[in-house]
Amino acid sequence: MKSRKLLIKTIALSTVSFGLLYTVSCKEKENSLPKPVEISFTKEGELMLYKKNTDGVVQTLAIEIATNDYEHQTGLMYRQSMDTFQGMLFIFKDSKPRYFYMKNTYIPLDIIYLDKEKTIVSIQENAKPMSETTLPSNANAMYVLEINAGLVEKWNLEVGDYIQYHAF
Repeated sequence: MKSRKLLIKTIALSTVSFGLLYTVSCKEKENSLPKPVEISFTKEGELMLYKKNTDGVVQTLAIEIATNDYEHQTGLMYRQSMDTFQGMLFIFKDSKPRYFYMKNTYIPLDIIYLDKEKTIVSIQENAKPMSETTLPSNANAMYVLEINAGLVEKWNLEVGDYIQYHAF
């Protein structure tokens, strides 16, 4: 009887000890995971937004430029924030219907689709962060500009307005 109680205590103690070791081990693993890298904005050019039928600049933005497949697919994913006067300009080799989504994108965005003449053909306002809902251009687009959500309304941008940009 005593040996049975001793055996039960030993098993119980071993279980508790294993649990503590496992907990410590898991905590050590959590602490050893790499910390996420903050992706900082890299100014690669400057973009001017214009109202149709005018020569006046509505706004000037510092832009990052996405020109290759990796940059097109990654875009502003994993960014925690973006300043008001910053944006990302996607440049494609051809003009065709485009489809963007917000997977792994933490910042709410306005997505502006532009044709080969750099004229706005459609706008998707207030794109929801982390959503995989497809946001179509509804027209052929060769350029796409992503800016912080709410700026399209604030700057009164609309179809027919246009951009000019230069890369550094």
